[in-house]
Amino acid sequence: MKKAFIISSTKRIGGNSDILAKKFRDGALDAGNKVSFISIKDLKMEFCKGCLACQKLHRCIINDDINDLLEKIKESDVIVFATPIYYYSVSGQLKTFLDRMNPLYNTDYSFRDIYFIASAFDSNDEAFNVAIKDIEGFASCFEKSSLKGTVLGKGLGDAKDAEKHKDLLDKAYDMGKNI
Repeated sequence: MKKAFIISSTKRIGGNSDILAKKFRDGALDAGNKVSFISIKDLKMEFCKGCLACQKLHRCIINDDINDLLEKIKESDVIVFATPIYYYSVSGQLKTFLDRMNPLYNTDYSFRDIYFIASAFDSNDEAFNVAIKDIEGFASCFEKSSLKGTVLGKGLGDAKDAEKHKDLLDKAYDMGKNI
């Protein structure tokens, strides 16, 4: 059994990346894993101040919801980031979340496997290149971690379009089941 932590960064209710993230969750649960799922839209989260106090304290000095999540993330075997693609990159919400993970740098943590789920209105594969580099950049900051898999939903412009793509739903489910 693995512990998975899924972070959905869409602000859109019924958004495509959220639908795919929930399919991943279903697969992971069906395989007997322990799964935590959060939606960034439900968090109180401020921007990183860049003070680097977290490097000494191993927690953030900002009093919001992030510190409570750090331990869960640190103890997880698997982290999943789900985002809509905005201007060929991750959402601002996810970027802010990634910045706030700085207290985990140079600490003892469990996560090794990182998965990435994204949806874009654009139907070209290139729409995801920068976002994938963003997640690979995050993973490279942690010696034991790497990007293990992606689900990339292209051409999904309207809310709930992902529900019409059995191939994407199956891929997200299977990836979750096989973490």
